[in-house]
Amino acid sequence: MDLIYNIAFILVLIGALNWGLVGLIQFDLVAALLAGGGNFGNISTISRIVYGLVGLSALYVATEFFI
Repeated sequence: MDLIYNIAFILVLIGALNWGLVGLIQFDLVAALLAGGGNFGNISTISRIVYGLVGLSALYVATEFFI
């Protein structure tokens, strides 16, 4: 379970970095890396999958943290 937690934690960090960039300079790093464009709102299917995994990872890490 340590491996799953570590992967989830890394995904949460990626999500936090991405949202920080969106908030500060309106640049979507995930979209830029996976879809070829960094404009917020231009989301490919692969980007949506990554966003979903980041969200699920956040729930998992939060659950592990509080329980």
